[in-house]
Amino acid sequence: MASLPRTLELFYDVLSPYSWLGFEILCRYQNIWNVRLQLRPTLIAGIMKDSGNKPPALLPRKAKYLIGDLKLLGQHMQIPIQFPKDFFSVILDKGSLSAMRFLTAVNLEHPEMLEKVSRELWMRVWSRDEDITEPQSILAAAEKAGMSTEQARGLLEKIVTPQVKNQLKETTDTACKYGAFGLPITVAHLDGQTHMFFGSDRMELLAHLLGEKWMGPVPPAVTARL
Repeated sequence: MASLPRTLELFYDVLSPYSWLGFEILCRYQNIWNVRLQLRPTLIAGIMKDSGNKPPALLPRKAKYLIGDLKLLGQHMQIPIQFPKDFFSVILDKGSLSAMRFLTAVNLEHPEMLEKVSRELWMRVWSRDEDITEPQSILAAAEKAGMSTEQARGLLEKIVTPQVKNQLKETTDTACKYGAFGLPITVAHLDGQTHMFFGSDRMELLAHLLGEKWMGPVPPAVTARL
């Protein structure tokens, strides 16, 4: 008798490029490993505030390192990451509150669309240097992901509701309780225990914990090019 799939929770924010890397890897492996992947839209600003952490780009040497690091990682993982021209404005001024509330609404009402809409928001901000804060930008991402205009507008109207606001806060609080100090985090539920992995570069260790085979960020069974 086949064993039941183990649950993996991915807590992420589309403002985080490393979240995108972890997201794509787990999406590629979700039908290869014996796992059930649950996507958890989370607010990275809330994680930073709760943990006392600061965005790594605020340290000039780290910021310089990140540019080259993400470029190589994007090539290696076949994910088309490009730094926004006005990087600090995107990260520090504009943020991702509306986008993450929208993804929370998607998860509540159309969870089958969450993967595609999340990816389109990442593509906007981290590949094409496009806005993700204005209503029309969020609608464009949702429609490109395959949502009808009516569906997308209905969800956009709900981002100001207590239900959506509270759900995003609850998810962020849950990530903090797991020990998050940044994003992404992957939480594996295994034999009654939880194991938290920070970042996008612990997937080989996750595979070891699960007893699954790690075949690199682009497993042979997957056509990964986005």
